[in-house]
Amino acid sequence: MNSDAEQDALKSSEIGRLAWMALTLTPEMGPTRIARAMARLGAAGGSGAARVFEASLTELESVGMPAKAAQFVFDGRARAAAEDEAKRVAETGGSFLTREDKAYPERLDSIYDPPAVLWIRGDAAVLDRPGIAVVGTRQPTPYGLGMAEMLSRDLANRRLTILSGMARGVDTAAHKGALDAGGKTVAVWGTGIDVVYPKENKKLAERIVASGGTIVSEFPLGTFPAPQNFPLRNRILSGMSVGVLVVEAGEYSGTRITARCAMEQNRDVYAVPGNVTNKNAWGPNTLIKQGAKLTATWEDVWEDLPSQIRLQLEDEMDAAGGIESKGGGAASLFGDADEKPLPEYERIVLERLRRDESMQLDELIEGLERELGSAEIFTALFELELRGRVKQLPGKNYVRCF
Repeated sequence: MNSDAEQDALKSSEIGRLAWMALTLTPEMGPTRIARAMARLGAAGGSGAARVFEASLTELESVGMPAKAAQFVFDGRARAAAEDEAKRVAETGGSFLTREDKAYPERLDSIYDPPAVLWIRGDAAVLDRPGIAVVGTRQPTPYGLGMAEMLSRDLANRRLTILSGMARGVDTAAHKGALDAGGKTVAVWGTGIDVVYPKENKKLAERIVASGGTIVSEFPLGTFPAPQNFPLRNRILSGMSVGVLVVEAGEYSGTRITARCAMEQNRDVYAVPGNVTNKNAWGPNTLIKQGAKLTATWEDVWEDLPSQIRLQLEDEMDAAGGIESKGGGAASLFGDADEKPLPEYERIVLERLRRDESMQLDELIEGLERELGSAEIFTALFELELRGRVKQLPGKNYVRCF
Protein backbone atom coordinates (compact mmCIF):
# COMPACT_ATOMS: atom_id res chain seq x y z
CA MET A 1 0.00 0.00 0.00
CA ASN A 2 1.06 3.57 -0.59
CA SER A 3 2.10 5.62 2.42
CA ASP A 4 0.02 8.62 3.46
CA ALA A 5 2.71 10.91 1.99
CA GLU A 6 2.59 9.13 -1.37
CA GLN A 7 -1.21 9.32 -1.42
CA ASP A 8 -1.07 13.04 -0.60
CA ALA A 9 1.46 13.61 -3.39
CA LEU A 10 -0.72 11.71 -5.86
CA LYS A 11 -3.77 13.70 -4.84
CA SER A 12 -1.84 16.97 -5.15
CA SER A 13 -0.66 15.96 -8.64
CA GLU A 14 -4.21 15.22 -9.79
CA ILE A 15 -5.45 18.54 -8.38
CA GLY A 16 -2.61 20.29 -10.22
CA ARG A 17 -3.59 18.60 -13.50
CA LEU A 18 -7.19 19.68 -12.95
CA ALA A 19 -5.99 23.24 -12.33
CA TRP A 20 -4.26 23.39 -15.71
CA MET A 21 -7.40 22.00 -17.34
CA ALA A 22 -9.58 24.46 -15.40
CA LEU A 23 -7.63 27.48 -16.61
CA THR A 24 -7.66 26.15 -20.18
CA LEU A 25 -11.47 25.99 -20.04
CA THR A 26 -11.73 29.46 -18.46
CA PRO A 27 -12.94 32.30 -20.72
CA GLU A 28 -10.28 34.79 -21.87
CA MET A 29 -7.38 32.58 -20.74
CA GLY A 30 -4.96 31.55 -23.47
CA PRO A 31 -1.66 29.64 -23.18
CA THR A 32 0.45 32.73 -22.43
CA ARG A 33 -1.88 34.09 -19.74
CA ILE A 34 -2.16 30.64 -18.15
CA ALA A 35 1.63 30.23 -18.02
CA ARG A 36 2.06 33.69 -16.52
CA ALA A 37 -0.66 33.11 -13.90
CA MET A 38 0.81 29.73 -12.91
CA ALA A 39 4.30 31.25 -12.59
CA ARG A 40 3.08 34.12 -10.41
CA LEU A 41 0.95 31.89 -8.20
CA GLY A 42 3.97 29.66 -7.63
CA ALA A 43 6.43 32.53 -7.13
CA ALA A 44 6.35 32.07 -3.34
CA GLY A 45 7.46 28.46 -3.73
CA GLY A 46 5.83 25.23 -4.85
CA SER A 47 3.52 24.72 -7.81
CA GLY A 48 1.23 27.48 -8.99
CA ALA A 49 -1.25 24.84 -10.13
CA ALA A 50 -1.71 23.64 -6.56
CA ARG A 51 -2.88 27.12 -5.51
CA VAL A 52 -5.34 27.89 -8.29
CA PHE A 53 -8.37 26.59 -6.43
CA GLU A 54 -7.28 28.12 -3.10
CA ALA A 55 -6.52 31.67 -4.21
CA SER A 56 -8.80 34.59 -3.37
CA LEU A 57 -10.54 36.61 -6.05
CA THR A 58 -8.14 39.51 -5.45
CA GLU A 59 -5.12 37.22 -5.74
CA LEU A 60 -6.39 35.69 -8.98
CA GLU A 61 -6.81 39.17 -10.48
CA SER A 62 -3.38 40.22 -9.23
CA VAL A 63 -1.65 37.48 -11.23
CA GLY A 64 -3.01 38.85 -14.50
CA MET A 65 -6.37 37.14 -14.90
CA PRO A 66 -9.12 39.28 -16.46
CA ALA A 67 -11.99 39.95 -14.03
CA LYS A 68 -14.36 37.56 -15.86
CA ALA A 69 -11.80 34.76 -15.79
CA ALA A 70 -10.91 35.28 -12.13
CA GLN A 71 -14.59 35.17 -11.16
CA PHE A 72 -15.10 31.96 -13.17
CA VAL A 73 -12.25 30.28 -11.25
CA PHE A 74 -13.18 31.70 -7.84
CA ASP A 75 -16.84 30.62 -8.17
CA GLY A 76 -15.78 27.01 -8.70
CA ARG A 77 -17.15 26.86 -12.23
CA ALA A 78 -13.69 26.28 -13.71
CA ARG A 79 -13.03 23.30 -11.45
CA ALA A 80 -16.44 21.80 -12.20
CA ALA A 81 -15.82 22.20 -15.94
CA ALA A 82 -12.38 20.59 -15.60
CA GLU A 83 -13.70 17.62 -13.62
CA ASP A 84 -16.45 17.06 -16.18
CA GLU A 85 -14.01 17.32 -19.10
CA ALA A 86 -11.53 14.91 -17.48
CA LYS A 87 -14.33 12.40 -16.91
CA ARG A 88 -15.56 12.65 -20.50
CA VAL A 89 -12.01 12.31 -21.87
CA ALA A 90 -11.55 9.08 -19.91
CA GLU A 91 -14.91 7.76 -21.12
CA THR A 92 -13.90 8.31 -24.76
CA GLY A 93 -10.67 6.37 -24.24
CA GLY A 94 -8.50 9.47 -24.41
CA SER A 95 -6.19 11.22 -21.98
CA PHE A 96 -4.69 14.65 -21.45
CA LEU A 97 -1.29 16.10 -20.67
CA THR A 98 -0.48 19.33 -18.86
CA ARG A 99 2.76 21.26 -19.01
CA GLU A 100 3.73 19.86 -15.59
CA ASP A 101 3.43 16.24 -16.75
CA LYS A 102 6.68 14.40 -17.50
CA ALA A 103 5.18 13.03 -20.73
CA TYR A 104 4.54 16.54 -22.11
CA PRO A 105 6.75 16.78 -25.24
CA GLU A 106 9.96 18.63 -24.40
CA ARG A 107 10.37 20.28 -27.81
CA LEU A 108 6.84 21.69 -27.69
CA ASP A 109 7.33 22.98 -24.15
CA SER A 110 10.27 25.09 -25.35
CA ILE A 111 8.30 27.24 -27.84
CA TYR A 112 6.97 30.71 -27.02
CA ASP A 113 3.33 29.75 -26.38
CA PRO A 114 2.97 26.00 -25.80
CA PRO A 115 -0.57 24.72 -25.13
CA ALA A 116 -1.35 24.45 -21.42
CA VAL A 117 -3.17 21.15 -22.05
CA LEU A 118 -2.98 18.56 -24.82
CA TRP A 119 -5.88 16.20 -25.45
CA ILE A 120 -4.54 12.79 -26.57
CA ARG A 121 -5.76 9.64 -28.28
CA GLY A 122 -3.12 6.97 -28.62
CA ASP A 123 0.41 6.63 -27.29
CA ALA A 124 1.59 9.87 -25.67
CA ALA A 125 5.22 8.65 -25.68
CA VAL A 126 5.34 9.08 -29.47
CA LEU A 127 5.02 12.86 -29.08
CA ASP A 128 8.53 13.19 -27.68
CA ARG A 129 10.23 11.12 -30.39
CA PRO A 130 12.21 12.82 -33.17
CA GLY A 131 9.82 13.70 -35.96
CA ILE A 132 9.39 15.61 -39.19
CA ALA A 133 6.22 17.59 -39.91
CA VAL A 134 5.06 17.09 -43.51
CA VAL A 135 2.66 19.78 -44.68
CA GLY A 136 1.17 21.09 -47.91
CA THR A 137 -1.89 21.98 -49.90
CA ARG A 138 -5.30 20.32 -49.65
CA GLN A 139 -5.43 20.20 -53.46
CA PRO A 140 -2.11 18.67 -54.51
CA THR A 141 -1.08 17.47 -57.94
CA PRO A 142 -0.34 13.75 -58.43
CA TYR A 143 3.34 14.74 -58.13
CA GLY A 144 2.72 16.37 -54.75
CA LEU A 145 0.75 13.40 -53.45
CA GLY A 146 3.42 10.98 -54.63
CA MET A 147 6.31 12.95 -53.13
CA ALA A 148 4.54 13.41 -49.78
CA GLU A 149 3.79 9.70 -49.54
CA MET A 150 7.24 8.58 -50.74
CA LEU A 151 9.24 10.91 -48.48
CA SER A 152 7.07 10.12 -45.46
CA ARG A 153 7.43 6.41 -46.10
CA ASP A 154 11.20 6.63 -46.50
CA LEU A 155 11.66 8.81 -43.38
CA ALA A 156 9.34 6.61 -41.29
CA ASN A 157 11.43 3.67 -42.53
CA ARG A 158 14.30 5.24 -40.59
CA ARG A 159 12.20 5.55 -37.43
CA LEU A 160 11.42 9.25 -37.72
CA THR A 161 7.88 10.06 -36.61
CA ILE A 162 5.78 11.76 -39.29
CA LEU A 163 3.61 14.62 -38.05
CA SER A 164 0.85 16.24 -40.06
CA GLY A 165 -2.63 17.72 -39.72
CA MET A 166 -4.70 14.91 -41.31
CA ALA A 167 -6.27 17.41 -43.72
CA ARG A 168 -7.14 16.35 -47.26
CA GLY A 169 -4.31 16.17 -49.76
CA VAL A 170 -0.67 16.27 -48.69
CA ASP A 171 -1.40 15.66 -44.99
CA THR A 172 -3.38 12.50 -45.72
CA ALA A 173 -0.67 11.23 -48.08
CA ALA A 174 1.99 11.84 -45.40
CA HIS A 175 0.12 9.83 -42.77
CA LYS A 176 -0.51 6.99 -45.22
CA GLY A 177 3.13 6.89 -46.26
CA ALA A 178 4.25 6.54 -42.65
CA LEU A 179 1.68 3.83 -41.94
CA ASP A 180 2.65 1.90 -45.07
CA ALA A 181 6.22 1.82 -43.78
CA GLY A 182 5.04 0.42 -40.46
CA GLY A 183 6.16 3.66 -38.78
CA LYS A 184 4.64 6.03 -36.25
CA THR A 185 2.63 9.07 -37.20
CA VAL A 186 1.03 11.92 -35.22
CA ALA A 187 -2.05 13.80 -36.39
CA VAL A 188 -2.47 17.28 -34.90
CA TRP A 189 -6.12 18.31 -35.13
CA GLY A 190 -7.83 21.69 -35.16
CA THR A 191 -10.91 20.05 -33.57
CA GLY A 192 -11.59 18.04 -30.44
CA ILE A 193 -10.15 14.52 -30.43
CA ASP A 194 -13.72 13.22 -30.72
CA VAL A 195 -14.52 15.23 -33.88
CA VAL A 196 -12.98 13.69 -37.00
CA TYR A 197 -12.29 16.25 -39.73
CA PRO A 198 -12.53 15.69 -42.61
CA LYS A 199 -15.08 12.93 -42.03
CA GLU A 200 -13.73 10.75 -44.82
CA ASN A 201 -10.54 10.31 -42.79
CA LYS A 202 -12.26 8.44 -39.97
CA LYS A 203 -10.67 5.13 -40.95
CA LEU A 204 -7.29 6.82 -41.25
CA ALA A 205 -7.65 8.21 -37.71
CA GLU A 206 -8.50 4.75 -36.38
CA ARG A 207 -5.52 3.29 -38.25
CA ILE A 208 -3.16 5.88 -36.78
CA VAL A 209 -4.18 5.02 -33.21
CA ALA A 210 -4.26 1.25 -33.83
CA SER A 211 -0.71 1.35 -35.24
CA GLY A 212 0.70 2.97 -32.09
CA GLY A 213 0.50 6.55 -33.35
CA THR A 214 -1.22 9.51 -31.74
CA ILE A 215 -3.96 12.05 -32.31
CA VAL A 216 -3.39 15.28 -30.42
CA SER A 217 -5.30 18.55 -30.01
CA GLU A 218 -5.25 21.61 -27.78
CA PHE A 219 -9.03 21.96 -28.09
CA PRO A 220 -11.63 20.49 -25.70
CA LEU A 221 -13.93 17.63 -26.64
CA GLY A 222 -16.72 18.61 -28.98
CA THR A 223 -14.78 21.45 -30.66
CA PHE A 224 -15.89 21.57 -34.28
CA PRO A 225 -13.72 22.83 -37.14
CA ALA A 226 -13.42 26.60 -37.21
CA PRO A 227 -11.07 28.55 -39.52
CA GLN A 228 -9.20 30.19 -36.64
CA ASN A 229 -8.30 26.84 -35.07
CA PHE A 230 -6.05 25.59 -37.85
CA PRO A 231 -3.41 28.36 -37.83
CA LEU A 232 -3.18 27.81 -34.05
CA ARG A 233 -2.57 24.09 -34.40
CA ASN A 234 0.22 24.72 -36.94
CA ARG A 235 2.57 25.96 -34.20
CA ILE A 236 2.11 22.59 -32.47
CA LEU A 237 3.07 20.74 -35.65
CA SER A 238 6.30 22.67 -36.01
CA GLY A 239 6.90 22.82 -32.26
CA MET A 240 6.90 19.05 -31.77
CA SER A 241 9.08 18.41 -34.81
CA VAL A 242 12.79 18.76 -35.47
CA GLY A 243 11.99 20.11 -38.93
CA VAL A 244 9.15 20.93 -41.30
CA LEU A 245 8.93 19.57 -44.85
CA VAL A 246 6.76 21.55 -47.29
CA VAL A 247 5.62 19.61 -50.37
CA GLU A 248 3.17 21.84 -52.27
CA ALA A 249 1.59 25.12 -51.19
CA GLY A 250 0.07 28.08 -52.99
CA GLU A 251 0.89 31.72 -52.37
CA TYR A 252 -1.84 32.16 -49.75
CA SER A 253 -1.72 28.65 -48.30
CA GLY A 254 -1.96 28.05 -44.55
CA THR A 255 1.21 26.00 -44.97
CA ARG A 256 3.12 29.29 -44.96
CA ILE A 257 2.05 29.75 -41.33
CA THR A 258 3.58 26.40 -40.37
CA ALA A 259 6.81 27.28 -42.19
CA ARG A 260 6.95 30.67 -40.49
CA CYS A 261 6.33 29.06 -37.08
CA ALA A 262 9.17 26.62 -37.79
CA MET A 263 11.57 29.47 -38.56
CA GLU A 264 10.53 31.37 -35.42
CA GLN A 265 10.99 28.20 -33.36
CA ASN A 266 14.45 27.60 -34.87
CA ARG A 267 13.37 24.43 -36.64
CA ASP A 268 14.84 23.31 -39.97
CA VAL A 269 12.67 23.91 -43.03
CA TYR A 270 12.77 21.63 -46.07
CA ALA A 271 10.92 22.09 -49.34
CA VAL A 272 10.25 19.91 -52.37
CA PRO A 273 10.80 22.00 -55.52
CA GLY A 274 7.97 22.20 -58.02
CA ASN A 275 7.21 23.17 -61.59
CA VAL A 276 7.31 26.99 -61.70
CA THR A 277 4.20 27.06 -63.91
CA ASN A 278 2.18 25.30 -61.20
CA LYS A 279 0.59 27.57 -58.58
CA ASN A 280 1.21 24.94 -55.89
CA ALA A 281 4.95 25.29 -56.45
CA TRP A 282 4.98 28.92 -55.30
CA GLY A 283 5.25 28.05 -51.60
CA PRO A 284 8.12 25.55 -51.62
CA ASN A 285 10.03 27.35 -54.38
CA THR A 286 9.83 30.63 -52.45
CA LEU A 287 10.96 28.91 -49.25
CA ILE A 288 13.96 27.48 -51.10
CA LYS A 289 14.90 30.98 -52.27
CA GLN A 290 14.63 32.12 -48.64
CA GLY A 291 16.99 29.42 -47.40
CA ALA A 292 14.91 26.24 -46.98
CA LYS A 293 16.76 23.08 -47.99
CA LEU A 294 15.82 21.73 -51.42
CA THR A 295 14.56 18.20 -50.79
CA ALA A 296 14.23 15.42 -53.35
CA THR A 297 14.91 12.28 -51.31
CA TRP A 298 14.99 11.20 -47.66
CA GLU A 299 18.78 11.66 -47.58
CA ASP A 300 18.34 15.44 -47.93
CA VAL A 301 16.52 15.48 -44.58
CA TRP A 302 18.58 12.77 -42.90
CA GLU A 303 21.95 14.44 -43.45
CA ASP A 304 20.67 17.65 -41.84
CA LEU A 305 19.42 16.03 -38.61
CA PRO A 306 21.33 16.84 -35.42
CA SER A 307 24.01 14.20 -34.94
CA GLN A 308 22.63 12.95 -31.61
CA ILE A 309 19.21 12.32 -33.18
CA ARG A 310 20.72 10.55 -36.18
CA LEU A 311 22.82 8.33 -33.91
CA GLN A 312 19.78 7.52 -31.77
CA LEU A 313 17.75 6.47 -34.80
CA GLU A 314 20.62 4.47 -36.30
CA ASP A 315 21.05 2.59 -33.00
CA GLU A 316 17.32 1.82 -32.95
CA MET A 317 17.45 0.53 -36.52
CA ASP A 318 20.46 -1.65 -35.73
CA ALA A 319 18.71 -3.06 -32.65
CA ALA A 320 15.65 -3.83 -34.77
CA GLY A 321 17.71 -5.58 -37.42
CA GLY A 322 17.77 -2.83 -40.04
CA ILE A 323 15.05 -0.99 -41.89
CA GLU A 324 11.54 -2.09 -41.01
CA SER A 325 9.18 -1.59 -43.88
CA LYS A 326 6.58 -3.41 -45.87
CA GLY A 327 8.14 -1.94 -48.96
CA GLY A 328 11.82 -2.57 -48.26
CA GLY A 329 14.30 0.17 -49.07
CA ALA A 330 13.87 3.72 -50.26
CA ALA A 331 11.96 4.60 -53.37
CA SER A 332 13.79 5.96 -56.40
CA LEU A 333 12.86 9.09 -58.28
CA PHE A 334 14.43 8.09 -61.54
CA GLY A 335 13.73 4.47 -62.25
CA ASP A 336 12.85 1.00 -61.10
CA ALA A 337 16.18 -0.76 -61.50
CA ASP A 338 15.58 -2.97 -58.48
CA GLU A 339 12.17 -4.16 -59.68
CA LYS A 340 11.68 -7.47 -61.46
CA PRO A 341 11.27 -7.23 -65.25
CA LEU A 342 7.66 -6.65 -66.30
CA PRO A 343 5.74 -8.39 -69.06
CA GLU A 344 6.02 -6.41 -72.29
CA TYR A 345 2.43 -5.11 -72.28
CA GLU A 346 2.78 -3.88 -68.67
CA ARG A 347 6.11 -2.21 -69.47
CA ILE A 348 4.57 -0.34 -72.41
CA VAL A 349 1.67 0.96 -70.28
CA LEU A 350 3.94 1.91 -67.38
CA GLU A 351 6.33 3.85 -69.62
CA ARG A 352 3.43 5.88 -71.05
CA LEU A 353 2.26 6.99 -67.60
CA ARG A 354 3.88 9.85 -65.69
CA ARG A 355 4.55 10.48 -62.02
CA ASP A 356 3.80 14.20 -62.05
CA GLU A 357 0.63 14.22 -64.15
CA SER A 358 -2.33 11.86 -64.39
CA MET A 359 -3.59 10.40 -67.67
CA GLN A 360 -7.22 9.66 -68.45
CA LEU A 361 -8.02 6.09 -69.49
CA ASP A 362 -9.44 7.06 -72.89
CA GLU A 363 -6.32 9.12 -73.62
CA LEU A 364 -4.12 6.19 -72.66
CA ILE A 365 -6.03 3.76 -74.88
CA GLU A 366 -5.93 6.18 -77.80
CA GLY A 367 -2.19 6.75 -77.39
CA LEU A 368 -1.44 3.03 -77.36
CA GLU A 369 -3.93 1.85 -79.97
CA ARG A 370 -1.15 0.88 -82.42
CA GLU A 371 0.72 -1.17 -79.80
CA LEU A 372 -1.87 -2.72 -77.49
CA GLY A 373 -5.54 -3.62 -77.50
CA SER A 374 -7.87 -2.19 -74.86
CA ALA A 375 -8.13 -5.58 -73.11
CA GLU A 376 -4.34 -5.72 -72.72
CA ILE A 377 -4.32 -2.17 -71.34
CA PHE A 378 -7.04 -2.97 -68.80
CA THR A 379 -5.13 -6.08 -67.70
CA ALA A 380 -1.86 -4.18 -67.47
CA LEU A 381 -3.40 -1.42 -65.35
CA PHE A 382 -4.98 -3.99 -63.04
CA GLU A 383 -1.70 -5.86 -62.57
CA LEU A 384 0.32 -2.67 -62.14
CA GLU A 385 -2.09 -1.45 -59.46
CA LEU A 386 -1.69 -4.73 -57.61
CA ARG A 387 2.09 -4.32 -57.78
CA GLY A 388 1.84 -0.79 -56.39
CA ARG A 389 3.37 0.68 -59.55
CA VAL A 390 0.26 2.58 -60.70
CA LYS A 391 -2.51 4.38 -58.83
CA GLN A 392 -6.02 5.06 -60.07
CA LEU A 393 -7.41 8.52 -59.33
CA PRO A 394 -11.06 9.62 -59.56
CA GLY A 395 -12.49 9.81 -63.06
CA LYS A 396 -10.48 6.83 -64.36
CA ASN A 397 -7.27 8.81 -64.27
CA TYR A 398 -3.99 6.95 -63.76
CA VAL A 399 -0.64 8.07 -62.42
CA ARG A 400 2.66 6.27 -62.02
CA CYS A 401 3.68 5.75 -58.38
CA PHE A 402 6.97 6.90 -56.91
